[in-house]
Amino acid sequence: MSSSAASRPAVVVVGGGFAGFYAAKALERLLPASAADLTMISATDHLCYSPLLPEVAAGRLGPRRIAVPLHAALRRTRVMQAVVDDVNFDEQKLTFTTGDGVVQHASWDRLALTTGSVTRTLETPGLATHALGLKNLIEADYVHDHVLRQLELADSTTDPAERRARLTFVVVGAGYAGTETAAQLQWMTLRLLSRFPRLVPRELRWVLLDHSANVLPEMGPRLSRSALNVVRRRGMDVRLQCSVTAMEDGQVALSDGGRLSTHTVLWTVGVTPPPLVERLSLPVNRGRLVVDDEMRLSEDVWAAGDSAAARDPYSHAGSAYPPTAQNAQRQGVVIGQNIAASLGYGTARAYRHRDLGLVADLGSTAAVAKPFGIPITGLLAKVVTKAYHLYALPLLANKLRVAADWIVNLVNCPGAAQLGLVSPQAARLSGEWSGGDLRPGRSPLPADSTKTGVPSTTTDGTVIRVMTG
Repeated sequence: MSSSAASRPAVVVVGGGFAGFYAAKALERLLPASAADLTMISATDHLCYSPLLPEVAAGRLGPRRIAVPLHAALRRTRVMQAVVDDVNFDEQKLTFTTGDGVVQHASWDRLALTTGSVTRTLETPGLATHALGLKNLIEADYVHDHVLRQLELADSTTDPAERRARLTFVVVGAGYAGTETAAQLQWMTLRLLSRFPRLVPRELRWVLLDHSANVLPEMGPRLSRSALNVVRRRGMDVRLQCSVTAMEDGQVALSDGGRLSTHTVLWTVGVTPPPLVERLSLPVNRGRLVVDDEMRLSEDVWAAGDSAAARDPYSHAGSAYPPTAQNAQRQGVVIGQNIAASLGYGTARAYRHRDLGLVADLGSTAAVAKPFGIPITGLLAKVVTKAYHLYALPLLANKLRVAADWIVNLVNCPGAAQLGLVSPQAARLSGEWSGGDLRPGRSPLPADSTKTGVPSTTTDGTVIRVMTG
């Protein structure tokens, strides 16, 4: 290393989700090459564009279509695929584990913690063993194969009770992730039934559960009712103010006292910061790191995205901004600007943002959207939804491939084939990791690692469709 390189400040971004990606992009734009050494430590080598995960699960997009390669998108930032195990604030050092299982250390002068989130779990018996997640590309790809497999098994069995169980799909959580996933997978299975001669539509059963009194409550009463009417017209069994109380092999118990025979439970009840956040022993608000208006944790340390709780001055109660992809992206830009300002380039600014709208894709030509507060449904909402996602995808190559797939889908039913590339354990909720942490049962490391498990994708926002301006 040259003496000039050694004298440059080291800026480290932990996490390659929305907040981390846009922080690095802002730093590359604002800082001259000689101003600092930029490093990103991410559990994957790509950003997962999580708002389109339901389309991956439904087979309408391939997983790589929404995987934005970090090495291609970040030209001056050194991207290290590793998992951060510990942060020493006093010595300004990170401890992390690389793909070959080696523990290493790195020093930093400026630090951005954008560790994203993991799926929120409850103390529901059987949850870790039997539920499937939909937080990352690995899980979405497995869910697609799993649903197709249930159709195959239902078609081959001679036991009517087993056929009914195989054709019963339960989705827990009627927020954005749950409602969109249930709607799009329901539409996929309805279209595929003609390929299985022994199956009839009346045997197919999709059940959507939530403790809330509404689906998509953030969309407001009008659009919530519209979304509910769409899925119910297709035959979905929507049970509100109801949830799963226990899971076992082939059956789930419900809070209303009922039981359902099923081999498929999709768990989409929200997100929570990764365990690394708790280990930092810093002030938290509902598990999220408390930051000031400039997204600063302490001197030379910033945090953004799902694991950061920044006060929303526009909220009535002064609560924190919600953990959405929109906030993660925009907070990432702000901490990039504020880190650059701390190095003498530009001026620091506070994070301020109002949501400009929401979109939700319900499969086929159905969608609901609220651009600039204007509620719209049907085909117009579908066009707005697609246009927003193409606008929001960070890389031109990804935009073109997604658009091409959508065009082909207009004239031809997406191919439905089980590739079997993901092990069942990878999609279970027994453990998840994020860009800044590792939990048992999942490994971010390549197949030749000494650790067990398979890769999954870090996101720095929930699977919420939010329009930005």
